Amino acid sequence: HSRQAWYQYNTRCNKRQEHHAQVLDFVARTRCRQPRIGTRKLHYLLNMQADKTLNIGRDRLFNLLGEYRLLVPVKRAYHKTTNSHHRFYRHPNLLKPGPEQVTALEPEQVWVADITYLPLRSGTACLSLVTDACSRKIVGYHVGENLQTENVVKAFRQAL
Repeated sequence: HSRQAWYQYNTRCNKRQEHHAQVLDFVARTRCRQPRIGTRKLHYLLNMQADKTLNIGRDRLFNLLGEYRLLVPVKRAYHKTTNSHHRFYRHPNLLKPGPEQVTALEPEQVWVADITYLPLRSGTACLSLVTDACSRKIVGYHVGENLQTENVVKAFRQAL
């Protein structure tokens, strides 16, 4: 390689390091105000700056923050609701392929029940839904505080 190529490479490396230092400084200042702000929002804020010298690609920002261990771990809501080791009878799923498979050809033939969590300030609530398998229309629902059978029964009664 020529001397000129070495100097050009050296200049590029120095500019990149200065740019990364400016970006990391911006990230540090922003995280002082909002410690849990994620990389995608930081990318948006960086590219919305009047000073366009801070522009950086999303993937490069992810790599840069990962290199300096500044990535914020994603908080995932997880509720384990399935207890397969109970004394109650488990009914077969007739909608799965098999010899006794049921297919809904028109609305009001097959209903499907489901329970989901609703996050609240005071904790969580359980939403019991009864949905028509063909039209996907919600035909009954009930919001309760727990996973008791009576809440699902109320949703089924509303569907009737």
